[in-house]
Amino acid sequence: MIHATLHQLKVFEATARHGSFTRAAEELFLTQPTVSIQVKQLTKAVGLPLFEQIGKRLYLTQAGQKLLETCQEIFAGLDQFEMSVADLKGLKQGQLKLAVITTAKYFVPRLLGPFCQRYPGVDISLKVTNHQHIQERMANNEDDLYIISQPPEQPDLKIYPFLENPLVVIAPKNHPLVGKSNVAIQALNDEPFIMREPGSGTRHAVQSLFAKHKIDVRVRLELGSNEAIKQAIAGGLGISVLSLHTIISEGTSGEFAILDIDHFPIERQWYVAHLAGKQLSVVADTFLTYLQTESHTLAEKFLPGIKPAKARQGNLSKAS
Repeated sequence: MIHATLHQLKVFEATARHGSFTRAAEELFLTQPTVSIQVKQLTKAVGLPLFEQIGKRLYLTQAGQKLLETCQEIFAGLDQFEMSVADLKGLKQGQLKLAVITTAKYFVPRLLGPFCQRYPGVDISLKVTNHQHIQERMANNEDDLYIISQPPEQPDLKIYPFLENPLVVIAPKNHPLVGKSNVAIQALNDEPFIMREPGSGTRHAVQSLFAKHKIDVRVRLELGSNEAIKQAIAGGLGISVLSLHTIISEGTSGEFAILDIDHFPIERQWYVAHLAGKQLSVVADTFLTYLQTESHTLAEKFLPGIKPAKARQGNLSKAS
């Protein structure tokens, strides 16, 4: 391997990721024969086949899989080195990989804007997905940080609360309870209700509160999208409970009203998490600190009343 070059490793990694010489060539702006030659030379240096071809698809051999893991470690180390050098120069640059649950898409870009203005050398990769896929990405160590609304079951995480995530009752503007104060939660009995899909953190919180107070709503629809729920509310199909962050853009001046119901809002928090054994890059650690020290100030600009979460904590257990 002493004869292998960094360029060959980069070509191999792209080929392994795509399972194709052609796609790797397109990504690296090389010709397909050039990619094939580089992989062939690397294979000769290793002394064992790195790929086997079945049809048009390339599959890694055992040696190829080991080499891919080594390449990923090498490239991650080089990225960390570049960020460390930039930090020594008084700069912050590098890549930040974030994965956030769907509801977080309403406010995370507003937090990222000022961060990127402060550190223009940082490139952001933002993945928006559901809780299940977030947990899969955690298991595969695909990202630097994760923004979630409830601590997952994995014990090998460090989790930090950084912002309140209140759940409120949202109704159409013409609902009879709009404008009334301190409405008893029993008023929700038999109300047509739009519920999030099974497995949703919001649904679990709502059902727990309703069970505690013996509230029985009529579930008219189950939807897996906050936007679909808001459209259903606007269409007069019922009321729902959503994160206050979901109405950042339209507020209560549009088609919605927030009902003043006892025991609401349901107090929840946003958390930022990373794998317990992960060595955070300079950029990731900077963003983690930024979230905990400045996110509430920024959030106040687009959602007055939102408060910071408790002081920085690490490795919260499921029980906490």
